[in-house]
Amino acid sequence: MTLDTILTELKAERDRLNQAIAALEGTTAAGRGRKKAQNTGRPKRRRMGAATRKRLSEAKRKWWAERKKRAKGT
Repeated sequence: MTLDTILTELKAERDRLNQAIAALEGTTAAGRGRKKAQNTGRPKRRRMGAATRKRLSEAKRKWWAERKKRAKGT
């Protein structure tokens, strides 16, 4: 290998590294500002219906009443 060949390869490698660094800096700089959430391919969150919410609320009230009852007993 000649000195010119080595220098040419090193410069090419430097250019590739500079491009990679610039690309990474570009993605982090763009990510700094708050943006609207992008579609990540995940399904939307499912919301609880009124009947389910009521059923859970009643069950939790019953659970708390039982705990309160046990606490008074000890």
